[in-house]
Parts: sequence; C-alpha cells; structure tokens
Amino acid sequence: MAKPNYNFQKAERERAKNRKKQEKLKRLEDETAKRQAAHDDGTDPDTPAHSDASNR
Repeated sequence: MAKPNYNFQKAERERAKNRKKQEKLKRLEDETAKRQAAHDDGTDPDTPAHSDASNR
C-alpha cells in the first residue's frame, strides 16, 4: 500500500477551494453587471412591477 501524499492532497483541496471561490466571484460580478445594466435602463429587476403591487 502506498503512503498517503498529504502535500498533494492539500494542494488538490486548495485548488478546489480557489476554483469554487473564482466561480462565486464571477457569478456575483455577473449579477452586479446585470443589476447595473437594468439600473441604467431605468428599470429595477429586484422590485416588483407597479401592476404586481396593486394586485395584492
């Protein structure tokens, strides 16, 4: 049986952690860009439309 290579395992965990962190950062940047683009257009995607609020 081969000895466990702890440094390799730690490096793999670090790579996975960094990859996950980068994916999250990219997702957040995409959401921010989407909100800013909607704000520039004069619409706000996070708030319900006026007709939706009157139906309650």
